[in-house]
Amino acid sequence: MQQAVLVVLALAAVALFTWWWTRRPKPAAPRPKARGVEALDTLQAWAPQPTRILTVAERDAYLALHKALPEHMLFAQVPLARFLKVPTRHSYAEWLRRVGQLCADLVVCDMNSQVVAVVEVRQPEAQESPRTRKRHARMDRVLLAAGIPLHVWMEDDIPTPAVAREALMQAPPAAIPGSPGADGLPSPRRPAPALGQESEQWEATELEEPPSSTWFDDFDSSAMPLNPTSPEAPARPTPRPRH
Repeated sequence: MQQAVLVVLALAAVALFTWWWTRRPKPAAPRPKARGVEALDTLQAWAPQPTRILTVAERDAYLALHKALPEHMLFAQVPLARFLKVPTRHSYAEWLRRVGQLCADLVVCDMNSQVVAVVEVRQPEAQESPRTRKRHARMDRVLLAAGIPLHVWMEDDIPTPAVAREALMQAPPAAIPGSPGADGLPSPRRPAPALGQESEQWEATELEEPPSSTWFDDFDSSAMPLNPTSPEAPARPTPRPRH
């Protein structure tokens, strides 16, 4: 009789322990340790320090434009993606990688913040590296395809305000003809108005708002080769499941 009671108590203890073990809160799974660059702290590994936005030559060019075009707005170091919109049928992240993150030195806008010209302050081509020349050529093609007049000033030859106003008041150059090249540059757009004619051309046009600073987060797509060997096949529609 006594042995039976001990067996019952032992079984009850085992059942109680089993119930507690299954109901106890489980510890959180350990997070995987970051490796390589991901393990670095953003502020400790890259200690931020303020610096100037413009070089000496760019500041001289800015002052010349400020005196030459007091009725216009001037912006410095503006990424192309901030004032250009492109179709997103291809990878937008790839377009950003190619040209979207390049910055225009000085952007001239009318009082509606519509871009009417871009001024680039550069070194003589012989002093530039091949990589820099390639980057400049890519930017030039994009701006020309968008119909935005581009004026290139040399660092050691910044024009006076009078000369700068006369140069920028001229009619904008025509956009390059034809379709986009193999590197995916945008097709020609409507050219920007000449300086002094913005109000006549843009007053009756509903201006679109520029991309917000978080707009690019919605286009995180895969990369594309810079020089595709064959034309891209059209995307096939996804078949709907049948019920």
